[in-house]
Amino acid sequence: MALSNSEIADIFNQMADMLEIKGENPFKVRAYRNAARTVQNLGKSLEDLVESGMDLTKLPGIGADLSDAIAEILKTRKFSKLEALKKELPPGLDKLLSIEGLGPKRIRQLYDTFGITSLEELAEAAKSGEIYSLKGFGPKLVEKILKGIQLAKKAGRRFRFDVAKPFAEELKNYLRSFEGVLKVEVAGSYRRRKETVGDLDILVVAKNWEAVTEWFVKYEKIKEVVSKGPTRSTVILRNDLQVDLRSVAKESYGSALHYFTGSKAHNIKIRKMAIEKGWKINEYGVFEKEKRLGGSTEKELYEMLGLHYIEPELREDRGEIEAALQGNLPRLVKLNDIRGDLHIHTKWTDGHATIEQMAEAAKKRGYDYIAVTDHSHHLTVAKGLDEKRLREQMELIDSINEELEGITVLKGIECDILEDGTMDLPDSVLKELDLVIGAVHYKFNFSKQEQTKRIVKALQNRYLNILAHPTGRIIGHRNAYELEMSEIFRVCKNEGVFMEINAQPERLDLNDIYIKAAKEDGIKFCISTDAHDQMSLDFMEYGVNQARRGWVEKEDLVNTKSVEELKKVLKR
Repeated sequence: MALSNSEIADIFNQMADMLEIKGENPFKVRAYRNAARTVQNLGKSLEDLVESGMDLTKLPGIGADLSDAIAEILKTRKFSKLEALKKELPPGLDKLLSIEGLGPKRIRQLYDTFGITSLEELAEAAKSGEIYSLKGFGPKLVEKILKGIQLAKKAGRRFRFDVAKPFAEELKNYLRSFEGVLKVEVAGSYRRRKETVGDLDILVVAKNWEAVTEWFVKYEKIKEVVSKGPTRSTVILRNDLQVDLRSVAKESYGSALHYFTGSKAHNIKIRKMAIEKGWKINEYGVFEKEKRLGGSTEKELYEMLGLHYIEPELREDRGEIEAALQGNLPRLVKLNDIRGDLHIHTKWTDGHATIEQMAEAAKKRGYDYIAVTDHSHHLTVAKGLDEKRLREQMELIDSINEELEGITVLKGIECDILEDGTMDLPDSVLKELDLVIGAVHYKFNFSKQEQTKRIVKALQNRYLNILAHPTGRIIGHRNAYELEMSEIFRVCKNEGVFMEINAQPERLDLNDIYIKAAKEDGIKFCISTDAHDQMSLDFMEYGVNQARRGWVEKEDLVNTKSVEELKKVLKR
């Protein structure tokens, strides 16, 4: 059976986790992390690339040893080094890595002292107070651990959108390839482009449902066939993602697609509107008593209720129905509206490509410009730039722009917002850049008042243009830090600072609710990938998804403008 890129990346991430817990060389750990990122972000199947004879060592972060490891994984479906490492360590320790505040050393400490190998045992030790006997385990850390356990349990078996996507799209193509299949669509939270999905609901219109079901259960990445029924079949994939395949009649397709797309709150409101007309709406159609009135398309369903078509990303009962009644729905931004990426890292800090390579990759994607925004020197783990190195990079960018055709490289920095709200580099160098991104990378545990005061002070620096990943969350691993968001919005608007929608799939920060609220307060945004290699530029799609869920239009974004217009709006 073929292995997906995400499955191979998962093996490398597991290897990095185990090595960290064991206390191995951090460079070895980082090598596996980088390899996982490279594999996850590949636009093509790694298995297909190997079969075509590609030299994998040409991929960023993949050396000869990792190339051999990939060959072994593809051949045996396992990685012998990982299997050996699992036998050396107690089972369950790797699960504790998802808890914020617990690094490998602390996990090892918990195991050596109390024999803790599970979230339940960790919670019990934290609640009983015995955990306080360990050095460094104070009240704040224990509170953070308990919140982390709650977050991990809440996450349940949900999958990040980018993890579910390859399976969803591959299954769609697999089903479409079967003769007699007329329509296939993935509904549910996946179609609404939510950050995470619990399972995949696939609707199919076909001439022969039984034959399609037999074809469906032969899909090579299935671990278990749960059921095969007259209208629904359920399977579990190898990564534990559940997939429900549902048979839909052609005349009911629109109603079924609407019903299974959701959200529940949106559907309830639509049904109430139908009831007021004396109708009934369900997954089978629109009915007046027993008479079918419609339901073959979603557009027809909405029009029958006097509504303009509502895009799936908006269907959360956050005012979209009222807007549709009034003809005021937003014209949502599209991926091809984006003209540049304003948050990119290179080999100057912790990126994996040169400035020229990132520029050429962006040009291939049709961009007019990129901004190189490597880290400032406070972030030592990323080899951040001090003033001297930043000026050297600025000179290089000037010379690169003289040679490049068809794309402009802007000079920028991702500058750390320090503990007291000052910037990590002096104004004397910041004012010479095309743009400055401000970011919080440490001291996440400040109180709401302290964190808000810190960021507000940074926003008042006249050279700051963009607030990066504004709430600091990592989906499923780290909660957003506490902020008075209305105050952040107010200052951003008054100071002319743009808010980033960070497209990294584990961040997607801002979330959709804050995006909509910020837009209503008149704030402008940029969607940025925070890319550390060429392939990560494709993360832009996930940022656009998030922006659409927040009602963002092309005019709300600064990186939909030409480079000349952008330079004008960046001047505060």
